[in-house]
Amino acid sequence: MQAIILAAGKGTRFAPLSESRPKPLFSVFGKSILEYNLDELDGLVSEVIIIVGYKKEMIIEKLGKKYGSIKMTYIEDDKIEGTGSSAKLALSHLKDKFLLLNGDDFYSKEDIKKAINKCPSILVKEHENPSCFGVIDEEEGYAKNIIEKPSQPVSKLVNAALYCLPKTIFDYEIQKSARGEYEFTDYIKKFIHEKKLHICEASFWMPASYPWDIFDVVPYLFEKQKKERKGKIEKGAVLKGKVIIKEGTIVKSGAYIEGPVYIGKNCIIGPNCFIRSGSVIEDNCRIGQGVEVKNSLIGKGTFASHLSYIGDSIIGENCNFGAGTIVANLKHNHETVKTELKGELIDTKRNKFGTIIGDNVKTGINTIIYPGRKIGANKSTLPGEKIEKDK
Repeated sequence: MQAIILAAGKGTRFAPLSESRPKPLFSVFGKSILEYNLDELDGLVSEVIIIVGYKKEMIIEKLGKKYGSIKMTYIEDDKIEGTGSSAKLALSHLKDKFLLLNGDDFYSKEDIKKAINKCPSILVKEHENPSCFGVIDEEEGYAKNIIEKPSQPVSKLVNAALYCLPKTIFDYEIQKSARGEYEFTDYIKKFIHEKKLHICEASFWMPASYPWDIFDVVPYLFEKQKKERKGKIEKGAVLKGKVIIKEGTIVKSGAYIEGPVYIGKNCIIGPNCFIRSGSVIEDNCRIGQGVEVKNSLIGKGTFASHLSYIGDSIIGENCNFGAGTIVANLKHNHETVKTELKGELIDTKRNKFGTIIGDNVKTGINTIIYPGRKIGANKSTLPGEKIEKDK
């Protein structure tokens, strides 16, 4: 069995985290989204064909020619005209049946097995907001139709964008959609008009469309982590619950850590800091005196050395927080936090949501960041600056 992973796009909705690396390489618990999916595919497929484009060299360098038992093949999509045209680039490499999945969604091995066993098949999942996805019109266990982002959904079953199909699906001719792209779902619609496509309901599926979607997958990934405490923990540090500490890390006296919390390799934590549940701190970070981190993801190499608050936020790699940097994560009117994307306000549907900061950002002392505001990669703030709009 072979698999195609689509990983060519720029990940515009994932900005600013995608400004300096492809979205599928976003790392959580020391592993990229692509690596999580390759781990799930290991043992089920012999070859993975990754369709690359945006910053392709980073993906190729990261994964190499072989991942576990899987042979890695890379095909460049230099036009990026949609999922349909990207997937078809792999046709000459396909032997027979194949899996197709998104490079920036999280899947489970159990569900991939279901899809393989019921091939031809489509993976689906019930969702509270089906209008945001392709909705499946189902009949007796088969897909009857896919309706893209309907205002009146026929069901709560949505397309999880993982398929097991014969390569003959590319025999169909499709045209560009209204948004000017070749959609892979148009192949599916033609297929189910003539043949049966089994529905496989997913036990787990998490799309990472926007950065804040990562918050939803963190509890699931925490469950898969083994409890380990390596490195050095000084007397006077308090660790409660599931706290994972990797080798080379020092937890200094006065640090108070409420699990579940993950701390990567070679970090310095404390003295006298507070790390609250749900936080993930990647390798080579510094969380110092008087710093509080709550339900946040801190990218590798990032320093918050003193007197700062980071709540409900995702921070990129190699950032530096000046003393007194405060992230506000709750609106006074208690409305859900909205954030701007391409001039449009997007509702995160979260009452508590801080900031998204790209790689290599430096904040000046006493910077205040308002809820839902973003700071782009390689930027900096002035001392005392208030970030009321995206920077």
